[in-house]
This record gives sequence, structure tokens and C-alpha cells, in this order.
Amino acid sequence: MKKKAKQKEFEAFKQDLKNLWPLAKGSMSEVRKPCIRPGCSACAKGEKHRAFIFAYMDGKRRRCMHVPLELVPAMRQAIDNCRRLEQLLHLQGPELIRNFRKKRKQKSK
Repeated sequence: MKKKAKQKEFEAFKQDLKNLWPLAKGSMSEVRKPCIRPGCSACAKGEKHRAFIFAYMDGKRRRCMHVPLELVPAMRQAIDNCRRLEQLLHLQGPELIRNFRKKRKQKSK
């Protein structure tokens, strides 16, 4: 593949990557937890309070972090963007081989 064509493909990939920002690899779950306030009416009724947890891998260990409610939409978007990036990367391997074969075929003619 020529240098200009490679550069053009790389620029297109960088643009795709820019459109996928922010990124976060992991998962998010909604949980219900009691609070620490004595006499909380919701906890007394057994309803508990809604909270979100972000789970991710730290080396070989699974870790979790509390996600503030105002950050939940951004975290959901970041997790979805990471999944889209993984799909994009999975397509790159076969595409690289196809381009190589096309180049080799054109060379042999």
C-alpha cells in the first residue's frame, strides 16, 4: 500500500476514534443500597436508594467504583463507544489482509 493511501486510512481511523470519545472499558450496573441516615423513611420502608456501580478489570482483578448520578449518562456513552471501537478494531485485521492481497494481485499483473 502506498504511503499516501496509508496516511489517508490512518487519518480516517483517527477521525473515527475522535468521534468515539470518551471511552471506558467495563460495565455499569444499577444497585439498591440503604443509606447511613438514621430514620430514613425510604430505608425504613425497605425501598433503599438507587446507585450505579462501574465494574472494570485492574490487571487480573475485578474492581468496582461508585458512579455519581450526574455522570451515569456520560459513562453509558463511554462504555458504548468502547464497544464500537472494539468492533472497528475487529474489522481492521481482515481488511489489512484483503488490501495486501489486492496489492499483491495488482503487482503480479
